[in-house]
Amino acid sequence: MSKKCLIVIDYQVDFVTGSLGFNEARQLEDKLEVLINKKRLESYDIIYTYDTHFKDTYFDTIEAKNLPILHTVKGTPGFELYGKIKKTRKKEDVIFEKETFGSIELGKYILDNNYLEIEIVGVVTNICVLSNATIIRSFCKNALISVLKDYCASNDLLLHEKALDVLKSISVNVI
Repeated sequence: MSKKCLIVIDYQVDFVTGSLGFNEARQLEDKLEVLINKKRLESYDIIYTYDTHFKDTYFDTIEAKNLPILHTVKGTPGFELYGKIKKTRKKEDVIFEKETFGSIELGKYILDNNYLEIEIVGVVTNICVLSNATIIRSFCKNALISVLKDYCASNDLLLHEKALDVLKSISVNVI
């Protein structure tokens, strides 16, 4: 039996109802809760990423030059997992705090732990979901990587669809 994981990308307050919140992200909450609980019962490991910024350094980053909206500041309510998803998190779940879109540490972790089936959900499809799926694909050339499109969201539907097309082109299943 191959080792499996579900990765929940950045489902944090600021991306749902906070400074960068959008309706499509809010609509994911109940579906994500059901999915996480189902995957846990199917012996998937659950991994969460947190977009992680700091008030005193965010505006010095390239990201801030393109997105000058302070968000997901560590230690603030906007940094926390949103709603029911916060309640689904268990102490054995793995957390990756990342200061940029993708996490190289996450890619290494997936490789080092020999995950052969990886499912990815969360926000924002065309930014952090795309970045992390690409990193994982780069580290894990033979893993079955799937992005569950109905469990991902973007504030721009066109970019959401384009990101899914790009993922398909790098041998990530979009289901």
